[in-house]
Amino acid sequence: MKNLPFKPKQITKKLLSVLPARARDVIEKRYGLGPNGEPPMTLEAIGQTYGITRERVRQIENYAIEMIQKSDVYAEYAPLFAELQKEMDLLGGVIAEHDLLKEFGSDRAADNHLYFIFVLGIPFNRSKENSTFHHRWFTREDVASAVETALLELHDSLTDDSLLSGEEIVASILNKLDALDPAYKREEFAHRWLSLSKVLAQNPLGEWGLASSPNVRAKGIRDFAYLAVKRHGSPMHFKEVAESIEKLFARKAHVATCHNELIKDKRFVLVGRGLYALEEWGYSAGVVKDILHEILKANGPLPLQEIIERVRKERYVKDNTIMVNLQDRTFFKRLPNGQYAVIG
Repeated sequence: MKNLPFKPKQITKKLLSVLPARARDVIEKRYGLGPNGEPPMTLEAIGQTYGITRERVRQIENYAIEMIQKSDVYAEYAPLFAELQKEMDLLGGVIAEHDLLKEFGSDRAADNHLYFIFVLGIPFNRSKENSTFHHRWFTREDVASAVETALLELHDSLTDDSLLSGEEIVASILNKLDALDPAYKREEFAHRWLSLSKVLAQNPLGEWGLASSPNVRAKGIRDFAYLAVKRHGSPMHFKEVAESIEKLFARKAHVATCHNELIKDKRFVLVGRGLYALEEWGYSAGVVKDILHEILKANGPLPLQEIIERVRKERYVKDNTIMVNLQDRTFFKRLPNGQYAVIG
């Protein structure tokens, strides 16, 4: 947060002094600059107050802003606007509107006045929100355009299963900004630019991905279980998963409910007695016999020890369980050289 060397209310009071009474009143209502701290009003509400159309109110607003910008008082504050422009550039040149006042405002009561100063400032431009980005402010159009393009390309490269650490997503953004002025290619800027996007978001574990992904916008036990197992990095017993959900996310997770959700979700694979791994780790679904059949069909006859080693990569089972399943003569046969193969 910047420590402002001026008081926004005093500045706006002087700037508004150049306006005729009605224009000043419209601006005060529109931006919440009145002496009693009233919230900003819509064009429609102001129009009803004066008995004029909302479009006429907009015309008065635009006229008032232009009148202030052409005034001697505005020229008097040119150094202030230049300093604010410099400070915004030091924040990355483009910033989400919801971050703007957090960075520059220290007095919540003066936020509306500070916001209006940015509205008046000729160096500052505002892009309206859309389905992809929040309202945002910028000082250089080329920087804003390059950053938005990089964020869009990043979004298009991700899937629902994609999760990136803070360091990884920042590096990905910066790698897409080859043509940008090197002065803006900084990690702290990239972190701040992420808040421009509506379609990229951070999950409760601090990982980044698509805002629409259940791995980011975790809603139910299944989603929290996925994040818990992924964070653990290796198979977990369903009781451990429930405990981890409560510890990581402060959510009540009944063991039985957690187990039922793991069974239903295709993202998880049962790899042992009560042990679950993530399907994305390469584990195959099915009982031990299915795994044996899959391994031998894909690789041909194999000696017992190699079979055991391969199965143990897929399932947390005892060697004896593997050997018992190999004795099923409906599916497997033991060759004269001691190796095992599938029948048929």
